[in-house]
Amino acid sequence: MRYYGTVVRPPSEAGSYILQVTYGCSHNECIFCCTYLDKPFQVRPAEEVMEDIATAGRYMPDTRRVFLADGNALVLSNRRLIPILDALAEAFPQLERVGIYGIAHDILRKSDQELKELLERKLSIIYLGMESGNDEVLKRAKKGVTAQENIDGVRKAQAAGLSVSAIAILGLGGVDLWRQHAVDTGRGVSAMDPAYFSLLTLMVVPGTELHRLVTAGEFEVPEPLEMLREVRVTLEHIEGVSSCVFRTNHASNYLPLAGTLPQDKERLLMTIDRALAGGESVLRPEFLRAL
Repeated sequence: MRYYGTVVRPPSEAGSYILQVTYGCSHNECIFCCTYLDKPFQVRPAEEVMEDIATAGRYMPDTRRVFLADGNALVLSNRRLIPILDALAEAFPQLERVGIYGIAHDILRKSDQELKELLERKLSIIYLGMESGNDEVLKRAKKGVTAQENIDGVRKAQAAGLSVSAIAILGLGGVDLWRQHAVDTGRGVSAMDPAYFSLLTLMVVPGTELHRLVTAGEFEVPEPLEMLREVRVTLEHIEGVSSCVFRTNHASNYLPLAGTLPQDKERLLMTIDRALAGGESVLRPEFLRAL
């Protein structure tokens, strides 16, 4: 099993076998992202992927979960993905679930039938970085998608039977757009009705365009307690979801929260209010935050 460059995965894939099927991200223009600055996007040679699957099958035959990396491996056509999924099923007889990163365009490009073909082969969860529900924030972040495209992508995937874990970033609206960012993100999640929704907290990493903007005084990052207020406003505007698992358990977050919406909404809001009353002393120290 071989890995090239920085390899990341969602927190919920901590116990999964990570298989690189692409290198980098096909978009790779988001101003905040440092993850794939070390490598251009490439489709990994199929023979290498198959070799790694065979090796993993020999050493970890009881594997139940697999995560396909890198940044948006869902960009691959079904012609490339299906042989990989079939090989995983053969190598791991107890395989239960395959996860993958994807952006809205990756989903919208596939037909309903193609999505169902992936689901039949146990690719059952897509992690989608919506980042924000506000179009101006998305434009400034150079995300390359609109809020409506994010909504349409999630709806399409879930209509085909796949689960989607939508991810947004606290602080991405800066000080000037924080409220619009929070309100529209909550409304976007409401329109998506995803199976999972998580909030990460913005971190400014040297080498990114965001770092340049912050250094030049062109972007102001909200303070920690202001980030927490963003969480509250976002949650306030999530309405009508059927059953959405909510988390802020990423290492970047100042306050870990967990619940299921809508039933835990009031409890979560009360927890945030207590934290706001307690001040920064109850938040995760800056030196313990990480990507």
